[in-house]
Amino acid sequence: MTGSSQDAIARAVEKIMGEGLELVRFAWCDTHGMLRGKTLTSVAAIRAMRAGVGMVGTVMLKDTSDRTAYKVFEPGIADELPGFEFAANLLLVPDPDSLRVLPWAEKTGWVQCQPVFQDGTPVPYDTRRQLQLALARLAARGLGMVCGLEVEFHIYRLRDAVHGPDLDPDTAAWPGPGPAVSLVHAGYNLLSEDCFDRAEEPLRIVQRTAQALGLPLLSLEVELGPSQVEAVFDATDALVAADNMVLFRSAVRQALRRAGYHATFMCRPPFAQVMSSGWHLHQSLVRLETGRNAFMRDAPAAGTRASDASHTLSELGTHFLAGLLRHARGMTLLCTPTANGFGRFQPNALAPQSVGWGHDNRGAMLRVVGAAGDPATRIENRLGEPAANPYLYMAAQVHAGLSGMAVQLEPSRATDTPYADVAPAGELQIPGNLGDAVAAFQADSAMREGFGSDFQRYYSRIKTSEQQRFDAAQDKLEFQRREYFGRI
Repeated sequence: MTGSSQDAIARAVEKIMGEGLELVRFAWCDTHGMLRGKTLTSVAAIRAMRAGVGMVGTVMLKDTSDRTAYKVFEPGIADELPGFEFAANLLLVPDPDSLRVLPWAEKTGWVQCQPVFQDGTPVPYDTRRQLQLALARLAARGLGMVCGLEVEFHIYRLRDAVHGPDLDPDTAAWPGPGPAVSLVHAGYNLLSEDCFDRAEEPLRIVQRTAQALGLPLLSLEVELGPSQVEAVFDATDALVAADNMVLFRSAVRQALRRAGYHATFMCRPPFAQVMSSGWHLHQSLVRLETGRNAFMRDAPAAGTRASDASHTLSELGTHFLAGLLRHARGMTLLCTPTANGFGRFQPNALAPQSVGWGHDNRGAMLRVVGAAGDPATRIENRLGEPAANPYLYMAAQVHAGLSGMAVQLEPSRATDTPYADVAPAGELQIPGNLGDAVAAFQADSAMREGFGSDFQRYYSRIKTSEQQRFDAAQDKLEFQRREYFGRI
């Protein structure tokens, strides 16, 4: 253990004692972007800062219903998933510098962890590890990634005992029923101050929770749909942005539930009158040595028009954009990973239907924002849903973009009519369901090279388990109510 690690542990121990914490949650982000972990007493937490916390390995093999997608007690599992046979333990290694005091839970701390095998080897299926490896590929080129988060979600008021203070054991199921709710605003009145005022109580909880955790929240807005809102965060380093997204979703759900509200990051809640929620990922690359935006160019390339990527983006930026386009179908699974999320891709719905880019065009899959000389020049990916695992979403951008940079790929011209340009089938069409997205992910060379064939196979199996259960469900809406609305 290094001296800096010892210092970080000492600071964490001092904080645990100084804040009078009684419990500390050792949290880890699972395959689906949800927090899991163990809660330790302060005495045990201080020990665990150095020794780590044991965790059953099957937690990494769950689909969205919490069913284990692999048979860990059958022959051959040690060859397919070495280190996971017989539900063996993994070790959660905490980052002591991540210790926070939770504002909604009495005398409770929270610390971020990553899993390793018992011999200390990092687990290759850990999604945070995957983003770290992707960013290391960028760093080898002297580049870093900056991301801004623009996240839509829904807040409802709880109105049933099932998810209130009296949980009825007769309703228990796997997964359990979704909650009965009412709206916090009626919707269909975009950016309405009146709707914001009606929703101010839960939005204040969101604001205070995010700020108490040190998250760089910029704004809270009323979106178009009933009970739909949006949170916008300042741009940060990609790994920090991903960490913030994971913590924000979990914190908001917990803090709001205690106040009698239900927050969901499910793309399309299970109601007839609903607007889909998206997660628009703003991204740019920076030169590590200078901090300069590597997507920005000082002046438009000679002879170009606004429809040419090189009118706005640097040469590096155009190649990165072209890589995102080339591998859009392959990375869709990482951006929209639930069966529910594909209902968002509708015409004229400010969500993409086809693979293309536009200059400041919110109907295009990729929206290029900025101009020559603008240090805020960036690419906004509008493919994602708010339930996406942020580590995989961002890592997919890196791998696709680097693939374009490697062969100096040139993008097509911008579209002005993204919904008229929808192809009936083939490489220009976004996958239409989870099964098609899995197949596209499995076939994509950049995803295979970036994530590795083992991770590609592992993730595909887990998402295929979800797709198969969705296909088998007689009541698709009830499946989504239980699988997503009550859990995500």
